[in-house]
Amino acid sequence: MRQPWLLRLLAGVAALMLAAGAFAQAPQQLKMRIQTAVPSASIYFELMKRFGGHIDKMSAGRLKVEILPDGAVVPAFEILDAVDKGIVEGGYAWTHYWSGKHPAAGLFSNPMAGAGVGLDQLSHVAWLYEGGGNELLQKLYTDVLKVNVVAFMVHPMGPDPLGWFKQPIKSTADFKKMKYRSPPGITGEIFKEMGVSAVALPGGEIVPAAQRGVIDAAEWIGPADDINLGLQTVWKHYYLQGLHQSTDVGEVLINKSFWNKLPPDLQEMVRTAATASMTETYTFNVFRNAKAIVRLKNEFKVQIHDTPKDFFPEFVRATNVVLERYSVKDPFFKQVLDSQRNFAKDVVPYWTNILDLYSNLGNAALQKK
Repeated sequence: MRQPWLLRLLAGVAALMLAAGAFAQAPQQLKMRIQTAVPSASIYFELMKRFGGHIDKMSAGRLKVEILPDGAVVPAFEILDAVDKGIVEGGYAWTHYWSGKHPAAGLFSNPMAGAGVGLDQLSHVAWLYEGGGNELLQKLYTDVLKVNVVAFMVHPMGPDPLGWFKQPIKSTADFKKMKYRSPPGITGEIFKEMGVSAVALPGGEIVPAAQRGVIDAAEWIGPADDINLGLQTVWKHYYLQGLHQSTDVGEVLINKSFWNKLPPDLQEMVRTAATASMTETYTFNVFRNAKAIVRLKNEFKVQIHDTPKDFFPEFVRATNVVLERYSVKDPFFKQVLDSQRNFAKDVVPYWTNILDLYSNLGNAALQKK
């Protein structure tokens, strides 16, 4: 007959073995904080929360994603450095925010005037996925900027309106009389080439600057997000067609050391969530921006204007001057721009004819009313 102490010892060993086995089988829970460049009221903050929710559900809680608003940890223009250094595991912004580090950065998020050759929002995304754009994007971060990040494009949010003005403009000459908030980098240079006084500000600083009279006009993202930012409380003249970001895509950056620690299945879930976010963004933009225009007109008494016709050729002229200037100076900039333009040679003629179908259809339906 075994001694009681021996039975207790065997029972304790068995319990420890069971506990160790359960611990070994329990999935490790990881956490990824993503600092965004948008306020929590932004529809793109909402989309980022959906992005995190998709990852949470697909991973059965193994990877928890926390979405942080603009300024929660670092200012918007410092997000790339924060992700590189591991201050946060992830970041959300636009590549043109890093144009000060390399001029080609802006070509990935918003090739100005469709790279000067007519790429629209969908053909821009096609270039990213089918034309080598995503590979060049990673080359920008790994080989050119030499930062410890991996990048995923997630939000095709263009076209961005020309924006908000304190008084109507009838021509580019009227525009030149105003101080205008524009995106940073090359886009701002193009406006300056046109003779427009342009200044770069993060989204959260636009309304305070407008209220103080520091700026006379500004662009942000689109009708739904502009309402959330409160621009309609400052100005009542809104111009819908903008060439400066006729196509615009937001990106998620993830610290590469953190990324490499993720098992392959979690990495694939992040990739899948990024692709899903592309589709969600298209549906958001169509519906929410359309509803926002109705609110702007009816509730806030905003006047919706078409951009003056002389703006378009003048912006394209200035764009080509600035893009050529950078192509001559920088081989990587030229490589990216050439890639976009070569892709556009086949895509733009086809896709422009397809878009004519929808333009004619919509105009016919509107005339019927």
